[in-house]
Amino acid sequence: MIIIGYAIPAFLFGVLLMVLFAGGSYWKIFPLRGLTSDNFSDLSLVGKIGDYLWHITLPVVATTISSFATLTLLTKNSFLDEINKQYVMTARAKGLPERRVLYGHVFRNAMLIVIAGFPALFLSVFFGSSILIETIFSLDGLGRLGFEAAVQRDYPVIFGTLFVFGLMGLLIGILSDLMYVLVDPRIDFDKRAG
Repeated sequence: MIIIGYAIPAFLFGVLLMVLFAGGSYWKIFPLRGLTSDNFSDLSLVGKIGDYLWHITLPVVATTISSFATLTLLTKNSFLDEINKQYVMTARAKGLPERRVLYGHVFRNAMLIVIAGFPALFLSVFFGSSILIETIFSLDGLGRLGFEAAVQRDYPVIFGTLFVFGLMGLLIGILSDLMYVLVDPRIDFDKRAG
């Protein structure tokens, strides 16, 4: 259910971006479909990079903007919860500057909740919206490949896409755990292993 909840805004933003910037009646700034232009092989290296970035801009924006509101709401609520705690009032009462209170005390504890929720948010947006974004922008990607393999009951391809998505989920989980230590050095996983 969470995946569908994030896929629908990505789909709507993708359609809106296509109407406004790609092929609609407003601004025709970005290409309508595909990952490269027809003359991609004739371009120089800088031209190929620019062409690729020009084609990938709208799909990336449609994917990221749909999760931005959820991540912003999670961050805001986390910061508001931490600001009202006793240790913040104690730090202010000790005469610490507001910047030191916010960045030195509140930021560390508030970001732990955001970092803990980020992998689930990223994976749900990535899995749920990849199929729709790849379909809207006519991209050949892993989400659409997995969907078409499921429809055609091509089990080796299904297992391959599940393996890649699972591996990405594990890597994002490891990065999330490493970010804990960077944000708050008080967390030490070596002491817990004993």
